[in-house]
Amino acid sequence: MSKLDPKLLEIMVCPLTKGRLRYDSDKQELISEQAKLAFPIREGIPIMLVEEARRLDEDAQNIEK
Repeated sequence: MSKLDPKLLEIMVCPLTKGRLRYDSDKQELISEQAKLAFPIREGIPIMLVEEARRLDEDAQNIEK
């Protein structure tokens, strides 16, 4: 599992909201709280495509079931 460069995280924003991102090292994702999306990091490369992102509300739905 590779670490994300902190300098890269400082300059990256959500492609949808242009808001800040939070790094989840366990899941290897960049989280946009505003857009409620989690962008995957594959082989150390953030995939910043909305189509590739996981919706955070899916987690809530799975917990409710």
